Amino acid sequence: MCGIFGLIAKKESGFTPTTFKSATADLFKLSESRGKEASGLAVLSRNEISVYKKPWPATKLNRNQKFQDFFDGAINDHGKLVWPLAMIGHARLVTNGMLEINTNNQPVIKDGLVGIHNGIIVNDEALWKKFPEIKKQCQVDTEVLLSLIRLFLNQQQSLTTATQTAFNLIKGTASVAVLFNDYPCLLLATNNSSLYVCRSLNHTSLIFASERHTLQKLSAKYVQKKILDEFEILQVKPQTGYLVNLNDLAVTKFSLMQNADDGNKNDGFKSINPKTILNCSPDQPEYSQISDQPPSLVTSVNLEATKIPNCDLSPIESLKRCTKCVLPETMPFIEFDDQGVCNYCKNYQPVKIQGENALKKDIAQFRNNLDRPDCLVPLSGGRDSSYALHYIKNELKMNPVAYSYDWGMLTDLGRRNQARMCGSLGIEHILISADIRTKRRYIRQNVLAWLRKPDLGTIPLFMAGDKQYFYYAEKLRRQMGIKLIIYSENPMEKTDFKSGFCDVKPRFDIDHVYNLGLSRKLKLAFYYFKQALKNPYYLNSSIIDNSWAYLSSYFLPHKYLYLYRYIKWDESKIDGLLADVYDWEHASDAANTWRIGDGTAAFYNYIYYLVAGFTENDTFRSNQIRENVITRQEALTLIKTDNQPRYESIKWYCDTIGIDFEKTLKTINAIPRLYI
Repeated sequence: MCGIFGLIAKKESGFTPTTFKSATADLFKLSESRGKEASGLAVLSRNEISVYKKPWPATKLNRNQKFQDFFDGAINDHGKLVWPLAMIGHARLVTNGMLEINTNNQPVIKDGLVGIHNGIIVNDEALWKKFPEIKKQCQVDTEVLLSLIRLFLNQQQSLTTATQTAFNLIKGTASVAVLFNDYPCLLLATNNSSLYVCRSLNHTSLIFASERHTLQKLSAKYVQKKILDEFEILQVKPQTGYLVNLNDLAVTKFSLMQNADDGNKNDGFKSINPKTILNCSPDQPEYSQISDQPPSLVTSVNLEATKIPNCDLSPIESLKRCTKCVLPETMPFIEFDDQGVCNYCKNYQPVKIQGENALKKDIAQFRNNLDRPDCLVPLSGGRDSSYALHYIKNELKMNPVAYSYDWGMLTDLGRRNQARMCGSLGIEHILISADIRTKRRYIRQNVLAWLRKPDLGTIPLFMAGDKQYFYYAEKLRRQMGIKLIIYSENPMEKTDFKSGFCDVKPRFDIDHVYNLGLSRKLKLAFYYFKQALKNPYYLNSSIIDNSWAYLSSYFLPHKYLYLYRYIKWDESKIDGLLADVYDWEHASDAANTWRIGDGTAAFYNYIYYLVAGFTENDTFRSNQIRENVITRQEALTLIKTDNQPRYESIKWYCDTIGIDFEKTLKTINAIPRLYI
């Protein structure tokens, strides 16, 4: 999720005030791709731990003169560095805890501990209730872990045992670095391997970060500067902790498993006179029109209390539908024969399942016997990618790295489910974050433009911002030296109607939408160009980002191995396993588990359902019928439930991008319908 990093140096390391600050700036910059919503730094020197943090991107923080003055004051004593010197830093992607309240930003200060955390603890509220003797002071989940470690230290447990006890209570993902006001060490610990250490072999410096690539780039630079000579980069394995002695940089390695017999129950660290912890960045709210953090999903929306007129959806039930599937007459380019069977059914190409033996044969060449990652698995937090991660790790026995792209519409529920999967499986999770505030502004601009002149063909502009996902997947694959990307696209999720409303005929002989063919791709682009001429409000600051999304979708190579072309997709099996094994979280306002981590789905499906009388649920269930997974009657029952408006999620969407919920629904409800 977030980017954490740090640097410890002894006098013999060769670092100077200039190079120490330069290395910190480099770490900030290299970690910023993991979170641009807030940033902060803690520096231990003399007898103090000084903390500075702001709800700003790391690059902005590093340019700030007050921050530079803070940094100079923290590492200098009358112009001389104070050795040894330790720094931990954080580039934050907000998951919980409003960033405008600076106590929620990192480093987090609690009970004499200063900590930074990458990941999400999904059971933090339950832990606060279980241990009433610890007191919650802010909203961020990191606080509960720090409080628990201190609680167990106060119960006379050693540092290793207190950390083990705390980690065995949490659920989700946690890669942390912690400084103590009363112990001369730095704690590094992770339950999912999203933590790397670069250690000089002469034990004069130690650098850590969330990604190997960060340390590779940094070490290469400082080898040239002749500060680093011989060094090693190590991944901290799942359920492993390091205690780094701040005086001699000796490392005590221990297991986070509570019953582990690792010989480190007595780690040798004794409490010392407490250091002073200085919070050099007072808690001043700084608000913005479009929040970096989405609001919590409201539990219910009382439409009777709003000014939204009741919307009669009963005419949808009278639509003519295919006698074999459930596609209605409003589906673009649909045709019915004399028996009422549609051309989508007649031209359907059944999914060819190649089987597990073929899968094992095709991945054999990519297996890595060096205990290094051998595949990249895109993880949306949805059911299909979550099950894929489970299958690849536990059934195929591969060593995957999970990758996510957060463009501002990944819900908290989706993030928590990502944390459940990666924490339980001990899998490194790399989340690349867009500039969330900018992305949400782009969405707002396009939605407001659309509301001025509604058109079903341009609805995909609402989702254009997530398509750079393909670009970053390939970039990350190259950075990590991984040759295989395993993609969990569900072959039954074809939504030809989205391009169909742009007057682009479907191709029944292709597996993926990006294989439309050059003529159809150009026709699609021309359609959007015409709509922009008709509605100049589309010519806003999002146009470059939208164009990049189009190129990423249709012209970048998509060289993936598609898991569900080898194993059969089984909805009940997937839902059951995720619930039983991983305590997977469901949306409170959705009947099924599809798209529940996607903040846009409820909004655009409401428009399609109201105006065209169907949604992507209808196309999905129709494909299930064609695959003999469900009957037509079962599909009719399911879509009636699936398509019910998700008003709570729609309001979340409106609030997140900064548009008025009531006004927006009034405009949508007034759009002429295709079936009346």
